[in-house]
Amino acid sequence: MFSFLSDFQSAPLPPACSLTGFRQNSLNLLQSNASMLIMNSSFLQTHGEAFQIKVTAVTQRGYGEDTYLVSTVPPPQIPSCTVSPRQGSVLTTFTVSCSPPCSVDSCQSRQLTYCFYLNSNSLLHCGPDPELFPVYLPLGEEENNFILHVTITVSNNFGDTVQTNSSVKVGHTDMIDGNLTLQAIVSEKANSILKDGNNSMSLFQLFKSVTSVLNHETQEENFNISLQTDTRKELRGLMLTTLSAVNVTSVQTALQMSEVLQEITHRSEELSASAQVEASNTLKDVSASLLTVNTEDSRDDQKLKDAATYLFNAVSNVLQASVQTRAVNTSVPEAEQSSVSHQLLNTVENLQSALLFGKEPDDEPMVLTTHSATMYINRLQTESLDGTAINISNSSSASFVLPTASSLSVSGIDDETVDIRMVSFAMNPFFSSDTSFDISGTVGGLSLTGLDGLIIPVSSLKENIEIMLPRHSATQEDRILLNLGNFSTFQVNVTSENTSIVIYLECEQDVPLILYLGYSYCPNETDYDLKNHLFCKKTTGGETNTWVLSPELIFGEGTYYFTVLQDMGVDSTAHDRQTIAVTCFASRCVFWDEHQGNWNSYGCQVGPKTSPTSTQCLCNHLTFFGSSFFVIPNAIDVSKTAQLFGTFVDNPVVVTTVGCIFLIYVLVVVWARRKDIQDDAKVKITVLEDNDPFAQYRYLVTVFTGHRRGAATTSKVTLTLYGLEGESEPHHLTDPDTSVFERGGVDVFLLCTLFPLGELQSIRLWHDNSGDNPSWYVNRVVVQDLAWDQKWYFLCNSWLAIDIGECVLDKVFPVATEQDMKQFSNLFFMKTSKGFQDGHIWYSVFSRSPRSSFTRAQRVSCCFSLLLCTMLTSIMFWGVPKDPAEQKMDLGKIEFTWQEVMIGFESSLLMFPINLLIVQIFRNVRSRPAMQGREKKPGKNGRVSPSLPPTPQVTQAISLTPEAVMKDIRRIANSLFKALKTPSLTSVSDLGKSTNINTLLALVEDIICHQKRAGQEFYDESKKKDDPITVTLSAMDIPEKARSLTPEKGMCERLKYNDYNRCLYMQLQHVEMELELLGPHKFQMPQSYTQAVHQVQHMKNLLENQICSSASISERWSLTPSFSGDGKKSSSKGLPWWFVFIAWFLVAATSGVSGFFTMLYGLHYGKENSIKWLISMAISFFESLFITQPLKVLGFAAFFALVLKKVEHEDEENMAIDGPLSAPGDSKPLLGARRDSRSNIYQPPPAADVEKMKISCMKEQKAFALIREILAYVGFLWMLLLVAYGQRDPNSYYLNKHIESSFTDGFHDVYSYQDFFTWAKTTLLKNLYGSYTGFITDGNSKLVGSARIRQVRVKGDTCPVSPKLQRVIRECHAPYSLQTEDTSDYGEHWNTSVFANSSDLSSAWQYQSQSELRGQPIWGKLAVYRGGGYVIHLGTDPNNASRILQYLFNNVWLDTFTRAVFVEFTVYNANVNLFCIISLMFETNALGAFFTSAELQSVRLYPYTNSLHIFVVAAEVIYFLFIVYYMIVQGKLMKTLKWRYFHSKWNLLETAIILISWSALSVFVKRTILGTRDISYYQEHKEDCISFNETARADAVLGYLIAFLVLLSTVKLWHLLRLNPKLNMITSTLRRAWGDISGFITVIAIMFLAYSIATNLIFGWKLYSYKTLFDSAETMVSLQLGIFNYEEILDYNPILGSFLIGSCIIFMTFVVLNLFISVILVAFSEEQKYYQASEEEEIVDLMVMKLFSFFGIKCKKEEKPASNDQLK
Repeated sequence: MFSFLSDFQSAPLPPACSLTGFRQNSLNLLQSNASMLIMNSSFLQTHGEAFQIKVTAVTQRGYGEDTYLVSTVPPPQIPSCTVSPRQGSVLTTFTVSCSPPCSVDSCQSRQLTYCFYLNSNSLLHCGPDPELFPVYLPLGEEENNFILHVTITVSNNFGDTVQTNSSVKVGHTDMIDGNLTLQAIVSEKANSILKDGNNSMSLFQLFKSVTSVLNHETQEENFNISLQTDTRKELRGLMLTTLSAVNVTSVQTALQMSEVLQEITHRSEELSASAQVEASNTLKDVSASLLTVNTEDSRDDQKLKDAATYLFNAVSNVLQASVQTRAVNTSVPEAEQSSVSHQLLNTVENLQSALLFGKEPDDEPMVLTTHSATMYINRLQTESLDGTAINISNSSSASFVLPTASSLSVSGIDDETVDIRMVSFAMNPFFSSDTSFDISGTVGGLSLTGLDGLIIPVSSLKENIEIMLPRHSATQEDRILLNLGNFSTFQVNVTSENTSIVIYLECEQDVPLILYLGYSYCPNETDYDLKNHLFCKKTTGGETNTWVLSPELIFGEGTYYFTVLQDMGVDSTAHDRQTIAVTCFASRCVFWDEHQGNWNSYGCQVGPKTSPTSTQCLCNHLTFFGSSFFVIPNAIDVSKTAQLFGTFVDNPVVVTTVGCIFLIYVLVVVWARRKDIQDDAKVKITVLEDNDPFAQYRYLVTVFTGHRRGAATTSKVTLTLYGLEGESEPHHLTDPDTSVFERGGVDVFLLCTLFPLGELQSIRLWHDNSGDNPSWYVNRVVVQDLAWDQKWYFLCNSWLAIDIGECVLDKVFPVATEQDMKQFSNLFFMKTSKGFQDGHIWYSVFSRSPRSSFTRAQRVSCCFSLLLCTMLTSIMFWGVPKDPAEQKMDLGKIEFTWQEVMIGFESSLLMFPINLLIVQIFRNVRSRPAMQGREKKPGKNGRVSPSLPPTPQVTQAISLTPEAVMKDIRRIANSLFKALKTPSLTSVSDLGKSTNINTLLALVEDIICHQKRAGQEFYDESKKKDDPITVTLSAMDIPEKARSLTPEKGMCERLKYNDYNRCLYMQLQHVEMELELLGPHKFQMPQSYTQAVHQVQHMKNLLENQICSSASISERWSLTPSFSGDGKKSSSKGLPWWFVFIAWFLVAATSGVSGFFTMLYGLHYGKENSIKWLISMAISFFESLFITQPLKVLGFAAFFALVLKKVEHEDEENMAIDGPLSAPGDSKPLLGARRDSRSNIYQPPPAADVEKMKISCMKEQKAFALIREILAYVGFLWMLLLVAYGQRDPNSYYLNKHIESSFTDGFHDVYSYQDFFTWAKTTLLKNLYGSYTGFITDGNSKLVGSARIRQVRVKGDTCPVSPKLQRVIRECHAPYSLQTEDTSDYGEHWNTSVFANSSDLSSAWQYQSQSELRGQPIWGKLAVYRGGGYVIHLGTDPNNASRILQYLFNNVWLDTFTRAVFVEFTVYNANVNLFCIISLMFETNALGAFFTSAELQSVRLYPYTNSLHIFVVAAEVIYFLFIVYYMIVQGKLMKTLKWRYFHSKWNLLETAIILISWSALSVFVKRTILGTRDISYYQEHKEDCISFNETARADAVLGYLIAFLVLLSTVKLWHLLRLNPKLNMITSTLRRAWGDISGFITVIAIMFLAYSIATNLIFGWKLYSYKTLFDSAETMVSLQLGIFNYEEILDYNPILGSFLIGSCIIFMTFVVLNLFISVILVAFSEEQKYYQASEEEEIVDLMVMKLFSFFGIKCKKEEKPASNDQLK
């Protein structure tokens, strides 16, 4: 029954229309029981301009309704709207104004509504006013230049709506005064808006605009340019606080406020704790207001749903912020966190109530979804509640399945309907101080309510409610892989009694299984505690694959063993090789107890559908539910070791790998131990042999050689120290036992001086450039004053070489200041070097410093232990199934999951502490003390070299004479003058000439006395004054400048002054000992001896009075000084020596246990999975070794150098001497040899010698460069020839000749069309179809596809006919050209009116273009022909081919319009792997006769079929590596020479070779692609003729390019042999004679051209050799070479022929060519006369000499007396 009702007046309705939801007093029945309503014009005039018609339809079982608006009012016109200003910022107040779309009168009569929207359908305002002011607009689209589009809709009361658009540019605000400006402006504007009457719309617009900037900036990550994080947090908090004061009075206000709240909370990380509280309170208030405005008449469901969606998004954002704050900041009060959670849940309840208001029962459920939360509401009839499933598709939220309504006990309630409210959160929204439950995964809540909103209590149900809780970010578990029929037992360690143990199985195919459980023992079929039958299905997820052991079924904590066997009673098919993946994990189902405020597990249990990705909970009540999850790592049953190792034959992967690692470890340890022994030999202090025996002031010099390639030197290095108080003698730094200054080496020398040098200022280093590798890169030098324990650092970082760096052999290096030490380059290099030498445990095995106590063997053992521990932890946690729904953490380009984080954390906890402990023990253990009677091995202490007593060769004994003693005294006096800067009382020449020992001693005594007086004055003055004083010492004092000294500094100066006196005292002791050894009988005058003894004793007494008796000085001047300071203090550092045994025990234990269990896990996993694990482990290991750890070292070094800037000095110099040094009372040094200061080694190399060395070195370098260039080019040419001949096959010639001879029998006798068909039926068909199907007549060559005959024709009347002959000759057919070619379609017999398209032979009469035939243009003898034409395919059947030829002959396929016929086919000979493309051409030039020619080309399209071609491939790769090398060389040369590069013809030749090489590569690639294309086409069209013409053309071009490459590369040999004098002379001759040669070449060319034209014009119409101008020129050249056919000329025209030939021979051969040769000979003789040898020839001589010396051949050429030694 249909009823039509109107709303214009009230009247009683029939009972059928009295339905729920109708307002009876506003409806009037128009018509009933009819499906059509007719309204006339009078009806419309009577009832007004517009009214609503409601239609109801009622059946016995259903009811429906709909509403229609009937209106006669025209829709409003589209207004014109503008936004002003046209551009601004988010803080600009804009005005949107629209012109009225009608006249004033009509607008007044009809009310219009203006609504202003943004481009995202976000409503700004709706109202009758056409102008919107003020309005704040959000940020525009950045990709659209910040343009924002505003949409304005105009609607009347009758539902008619029009819209228009306007745009405005809204950009960022200008923050002039910093970050506080925006905050202050927003606060000021918000306060002014609230004061002006609580205009909430303007406030919402302002906040939306500001949040658009905040959210945009965060996305762009412009942290430094825009607002800082703290400012953004404060801004969001300010806006939330302001919004809390806004009252929501309508749905429109609620909608806009909800949208603003969503935008403000969009970035959860920018919500502070206080902002979260404000946001939660505001959300609750807004959601509560939705309930009040919902009761109004003007209910708008869409706006209500939009507002609820915005609010739910905001709830999700605030909840995420709360969870993050709870995890990061533990200082937030518990009450505050609980309050936020409580308010958010209340907000969700309000939203559910608001959306349920007015909802019809059994309607579609409503779902709101965000990224981390889901809300579901539905209203159902009570009877339809049975077994309701709440499952949201395409969502990872919780799902519920309710039991029957009777079980729920809701059938007896008063209401007929029940509301279902469900909410699901991806994180835990509840805060609890109880940490015993680790809630992971989804938390879901469900409640049933009545129409009044009160909760229906559901508890203690007989049937459980099923809850599925997905796990998103929880850690995944490990899998245990079992092989049925092999070893199917695994174990699980249970650590808690209250959890459920879940055993989850995955199978390759369906198989029934039996699981046996044993507590603390291995079960079997007869002895077990529990048994369960499972039918393991291939598709996972079913409960048949899961066995859940609830807490009631397990026996408590301990180890549980499971045995998996096939259930043969169900399925007798054996599945021995099937792999079963077993996953074990512990899980608990809990609910939130609102009364207790914590989680509880009462009434909930884990269900059988639990899987690694979700937990099934079965509970008998309703509330919020969660689940806990714990990883149980893979476990191995050690008791089954024998059974596991019994499977070694089937799975040897991991066991073999571990065994190989053990074997490699043993070999590497042997190598490391040998290297340690070699390093021990290097750890010593070398006492320089050229130290003066009298010199007792010691300096320790440590020299660091760089790590650069070629840094080591074989030269003799000399060092001089320069101090404020003097300079040392030059000392030769050498060690007689071992080589010094090796690459990366550290060498320590003990250098002695007669007197202290004071504060060092610089050092001077030089060497003599001797040996095979004279160049030396010195990194730095450290000098230590052993008396005062003071160090000076010299940062050298320089080459001392004649060909590298500054090209110097002698250089002075200043002492480094503190600023120099803290430079980034120095700190970064030192830290990086130390990191790789000591910090990187793997690299340090090879680069360990010899002075480190951490030996190579120990490092190798630590690496071995670390590797095995890493393998164990990796294999324990390997094989984790990946959950595609698992949440990923995204850090830019790096993504990771919580599973990877937890596994890495657990692995680190397992292996890191023990390995760190081992390394630290080895590093810090002290050396073992020396046992009595046992030789002490050098550890950190250094041995002295040379060992004492010295060898006779080093210190050759001399006999003491008075002259030797006087020489020593004279040396002491000279050193004293230098040290004290004393003007000698007598001239230096007198000192040298004096032969009286008493005079020399008197001179020294005067210096001592004078120094004593000066020193006494200094000390008296320093005692009188306590405050800082300035003292200018006399000329004999140590410094020559004024100093400002404190009393402490004065004492220091006094101690240093005593150092001089002590040095002098000890030297006088040595003189006294020499005098005692001599005795008076060695002197001519005994009284001189006695006086000398008295003088020495008197000077000693003077010095004894001056020497300070300080204990510290005497300690410093002990006869055996300690190089490491306080020996007791240094020896007490570190662990006791026996700790090394603990470290070795830990290495053995960790390695053994790790290796054993790694092998067990590998055997347990099976072969396939073991291989996968091994590959992933190897990749991870090498990535860590070569990428991660080096980057870590470099990163730490950069951090220390840039940020900390802390100088860490190495402790290589802090060593103690193991060995005696000479004491003052020892007489052995007095008998030693004195240094010869005149030796060349103590003189820096002269500048002239250095220059000669440089020249010689440059010549050697050029010689070696030339050798390298020649060898490289020979290799290049060899590779090129391999490539060239690898592309060609000699068999191709024989194949071509064989096929040509087969098909050209009678070929050249074809002159007419009939002859062609005769040849085709006999020769062509006989050879094209052999006795073997598909092969041509030879039986070896396969016909690829079929053959085809193609002709090209010309159009009729294509040439003019003379008017006089037009009656005789009807038409004329021109020769072939592209313009005259016929491209029309015809019927049989070239009929233009009938087209026989139905026949299979009709293609013979239809033109096919070049692209359709896949053809190419062909260059014939007479013309160039297109690749198209009229084509007929002969097919693969000889009988059919014969029939086709007869058909063509009968229908005159060839006629007078034919200009060329092509027979085209391709064969493949597998014996030689060659394709042969054959094209037989018959051409006619309109004369009626055929000119025949054959074109055959062999191509290898499968180049790499045999083993030899691998060498061709290698040659191709090496060749292009050569090309890249030459490109780099030529690029550098071009960069240096710029445009001058192109002036050299050899450079142009190099460029041509490179360009042609790359062109050949591109053609090679193209040929390969074309060949592949053609073969693919053949596979699809095996019956057609396959055209390989394009491929063959590419192959031909490739051959030409390679041929030119070989030509140019061979010509380049001339350039390489330019250094040969003979070849160089030829080049010079041609260069000298080029002017004359070019003139003669011009004359010769003119003569040749003249005779060629003449002979062509005379004989070209008769004789073949002269038919064209080119043939005539070729014949003329042959005439000069003597190859000429005289008979044909003389037979044709004896007189004219004789004249032409005779004159050509006389003028060309006898005159011009002989003059040409004479010019060259004259130039050659002149070049011989003035030829001079170039520098390059000297280089060649040097190169030859080097080669002779290398092979041990004596060179005949005598060298000039220029120093052969210097050249070295």
